[in-house]
Amino acid sequence: MKQSIVHIALVVNDYDEAIDFYVNKLKFELVEDTYQPEQDKRWVVVSPPGSSGVTLLLARASKPEQHDFIGNQSGGRVFLFLNTDDFWRDYHRMVDEGIKFVRPPAEQDYGVVAVFEDLYGNLWDLLQLNPDHPMSIRTI
Repeated sequence: MKQSIVHIALVVNDYDEAIDFYVNKLKFELVEDTYQPEQDKRWVVVSPPGSSGVTLLLARASKPEQHDFIGNQSGGRVFLFLNTDDFWRDYHRMVDEGIKFVRPPAEQDYGVVAVFEDLYGNLWDLLQLNPDHPMSIRTI
């Protein structure tokens, strides 16, 4: 058997502001933006540059109870992990873009990491794993 996770849904307030953040600030690629008239919603998918793995489905909150989860999809824990081949390049670019880091860069046994917030307050790790780590970009 072979399976994979294709998308992770990220609840957002507005499609266009989310696209602006992920594409223009994080430099993700806009994979798809398709209007679905039967549901009056859009299918918006973004992906980190050069990635061939899991993508983010930017899902606009469509019910009142979904709005409570915008920016808090994981109860205040780090929710997503953005692995890079050059931590310091991406860290400095993100700081220049005004992205808020809530934990400064730190060397760990597995690599270098810092925690940032997306436009809604979800926490992300920006990390560069050591070359010998099983999920290192160099080994994938």
